[in-house]
Amino acid sequence: MNSNIILESERLIFRQHLPEDMNAYYSMEMDAAVRRYVGGRPRSRVDAEARFKNSLKPTSSSLGVWAAILKSTKEYIGRSGVYPHINAAGIIVPDEGFLSFYIARKFWNCGYATEAGQAFVDFAFNKLKLKRVLATVEVGNDASIHIIEKLGFKLDRKEEGQRSFYHFSLDNPQII
Repeated sequence: MNSNIILESERLIFRQHLPEDMNAYYSMEMDAAVRRYVGGRPRSRVDAEARFKNSLKPTSSSLGVWAAILKSTKEYIGRSGVYPHINAAGIIVPDEGFLSFYIARKFWNCGYATEAGQAFVDFAFNKLKLKRVLATVEVGNDASIHIIEKLGFKLDRKEEGQRSFYHFSLDNPQII
């Protein structure tokens, strides 16, 4: 595997973000449909650029959100990964991570989010040896709720507020 590649699935490669991902990344961040349940509104170009620059910083950790690349065309289709669980006190919770999948609208309804989610759940449990993977999905995001449930996550609670969220978890079946 290329040293930039963190993981591969049947149709996707997950790797560090590269400068050539910039325009596709910006397009996703500025797309109201993509951002509807992730932040609630599109980002400005300036905000998207700042976030993208952050994604270019090298890391030695396997916990993070990685560029999702379609193997067949080498296109950037979004990002996915498992990032550290940081509790309300700002402390990293050991042995836990949060699942993330964020796919460009052009690639919706192709099974890529499910494939990415499954790949990173397997990665979290088998390679990173995490005890639990968590996911938070905004109420109304039925597509993501369906994917999370399909991956075996269980609903822990619903958080009510100006924006309401479902909190899901999945325990590593190999760790008792």
